[in-house]
Amino acid sequence: MFNGLGIGPTGFILLIILALILFGPNKLPELGRAVGRTFREFKEGTRDMMKEEDNKTKAPVEPVQATQLQQESKPVDKL
Repeated sequence: MFNGLGIGPTGFILLIILALILFGPNKLPELGRAVGRTFREFKEGTRDMMKEEDNKTKAPVEPVQATQLQQESKPVDKL
């Protein structure tokens, strides 16, 4: 389960027991909700940063040269 972190099943059980001793059974659901909210906010912030970075890396619009504008524009009749 947590082999990537180097924690086996016995280590996971010991962490749960330690959390119960430190926080008590009444505080654990509240603590879990707070951790969940924190991860959600972090994920949203990361997603926003990635969107901003994508918008910055999009191909810039090619600037129009003055000679192109003069060729395309037509004289306006004065009233």
